[in-house]
Amino acid sequence: MNEFMTLEILATFAGLVTAVALIVQFTKSLVKKKFNDVYVRVYALIISLILTFIFAGEGYSIDGIVLTVINAVIVTITAMGGYEVISDPKAQKSK
Repeated sequence: MNEFMTLEILATFAGLVTAVALIVQFTKSLVKKKFNDVYVRVYALIISLILTFIFAGEGYSIDGIVLTVINAVIVTITAMGGYEVISDPKAQKSK
């Protein structure tokens, strides 16, 4: 393990989750300055879609595109949820 992130690691679920979480956490202040918190989640989904299509795409048929979009949604949910658990594990959500 001489390298932190390789193309092979980035093509895995854990690699995509890590990349999306890092990119979003370091750039979300730019999104939050102009938009609401809801748009940070949309921004995370867009980043996840881009990375998933580039590194873990299942092809460009209808089946492949649908599967890649579903994978990107799962990666986004995991990346955003993982950050919440690590940053504030005892947070109380209120409605």
